Formats: sequence, C-alpha cells, structure tokens
Amino acid sequence: MASGEDLVAEIEALEDKLAQAKTAITRRFIGQERVVELTLTSLLCGGHGLLIGLPGLGKTRLVETVSTVMGLNGSRVQFTPDLMPADILGSEVLETGADGSRAFKFIPGPIFCQLLMADEINRASPRTQSALLQAMQEKVVTVAGETRQLDAPFHVLATQNPIEQEGTYPLPEAQLDRFLVQIDVQYPDRQTEKEILLSTTGAEEAEAYEVFTPAELIAAQKLLRRMPVGDAVVEMILDLVRAFRPHDPLAGERVKDTVAWGPGPRAAQALMLTVRARALLEGRLAPAPEDVINMARPVLTHRMALTFSARARGEDLGSLIDEVAHRMVATEAAA
Repeated sequence: MASGEDLVAEIEALEDKLAQAKTAITRRFIGQERVVELTLTSLLCGGHGLLIGLPGLGKTRLVETVSTVMGLNGSRVQFTPDLMPADILGSEVLETGADGSRAFKFIPGPIFCQLLMADEINRASPRTQSALLQAMQEKVVTVAGETRQLDAPFHVLATQNPIEQEGTYPLPEAQLDRFLVQIDVQYPDRQTEKEILLSTTGAEEAEAYEVFTPAELIAAQKLLRRMPVGDAVVEMILDLVRAFRPHDPLAGERVKDTVAWGPGPRAAQALMLTVRARALLEGRLAPAPEDVINMARPVLTHRMALTFSARARGEDLGSLIDEVAHRMVATEAAA
C-alpha cells in the first residue's frame, strides 16, 4: 500500500474514533455541539482552550467529561485572588528523615497532570496567572531553579465569567495568545434545555467512558499535522490574518477604524491546525475554505483589541471577523 493510501486509512480510522468521542461527550454535555467540537479541536491540535460563559452552563461538567473520554489525568484549580504560584506549580519543603538528616523534597502541584481546568482564571492575580505561561508554551515548569517536564499530553482548559468583572484581573495579551481558541458557551435553546432537565434530575445519569488513551491522543495530534492543506486554504489563512492588522495594506477602512492591534503569526499557525481538526471532525480528508471561515472567530477574537472609539460605539469583534471573512470568500469567488 502506498504511503498516500496509508495516510488516508489512518485519517479515516481517526475520524471514526473522534465520532465515538463526540458521542460519548454529548451524552453528558447535551446539545452545544459547537462547544464540544471546539474543545476537541483544541486537544487535537495540542493546544489550550478558553471557555467563556456564565455560571451554570456546564463548563466544569464538560471539562470533566472530556478528561474521562480522552483518557487524560485531570486536575481542577479554582482560581481566587489569594492563590499563589506555588499552589499551582508545587513547592519544595524541608523534610527530616528517620536518621535526623534533612533534605528538600519537591511536592508537585496540580499542574502536573494532563488536563488542567483553570476555573475562573481571571480571578487570580497577574503573578499567579503568569505561573501558567511557561507551562502552556513550553510544557515545563521551573521551581527553585530546576526545570521539570510536565506530563504528555498537557492541556489547559480555562474558564471565565464574561459578566462579573469585580475583583478580577484581565488576562494579559501574551497569555491570551497562548490559548488556541476562545470557546463561547451560550444559553441552550428550549429543546436542549428540556433534554438537560430530564437527563440530569432523574435517578440515573449518563456516565462518561474512555474512548482515547493519552498515547492515542498524541498519535492523533501527530497525524493531524500530516494532513494536506491546499494552497488556496493557506493563502486564505494568510490573507485573513493580515486583513486584521490595521497597518497592513490588506486591511480595509473599517478594520483600521475599529481594530487597535491585530493578530500575530501565532494566529495563522492556530488557523492552520484548527482547519485540519475541523475537517477531521466533519469526516473529510483535507480542509476547505469554509473551514477557515468557521474557525476564524474562535481563533482570532481573543488575539485582537478594539480601539477606544470602537468600544464607545459598541462594536463587536466577532461580527467584524465574520463580515471580513465572508466578504473575502465572496471576492475570491467572483474573481
């Protein structure tokens, strides 16, 4: 069998397994298919996800279910203003042996896991938030001058409440950029809420079960990077990212008037990975231009900022992203 045929067979096998994982997750996290797809996308790409939604929408339930289904060892940290970096990373303690000798012993913190849920991440101080930066980017932590490797795979799923901002510390741009996607968790529709009501208030609830193992997830992440991406999709990704940089020739007048600063190269890298993941979840062998449009908002929204005048006008970045992406596709189709 040729290598191309091998790749197709591997992709098709992974698509079947992802379909099983999605089914297992939606048994407990009912409806909200978009949220489930974006969460799986962040894991498939080896990245991190920022879940934004009001309390009570099932964000914690989702992360716990994903941890079980993907076979990952998970930890949860409730971020509070008094949380210290050592509470996450771990610390060295002086331990006395039976013979009276003393030595420092490292006590690992909850970050030594494969899936860390950082609940209400913006409630911790900037000093504590920054403790995650090295871990999210380099998959290592440095404590007491010694660098320690984190478990593989390592992912962070952080949550944020978009309404209650009193006593919070907004995440710095450098940390926001390290989240592969922003996942907006909305209210369910009426029918979905009815299903949630019936399935969660009875004598029994659906149990999560393992579909992937950590080794299988790592293999899936490597396979995703081998998926082919057509030149048209690559060019569209570049055009889209550059169109949101106010000083770039591709930027339109509305972008220049609305966007204070645009996405960097990491946004293009994130789009390259996420369009492949979406194609996999949709049961296709390669991404298409519609995948770029679909992933533009979750990849770009948290990597941009509105100007002061745009905020005063009540402009919305998500709507701007959708508008520019659709206009770009329409222009290319007409050409």
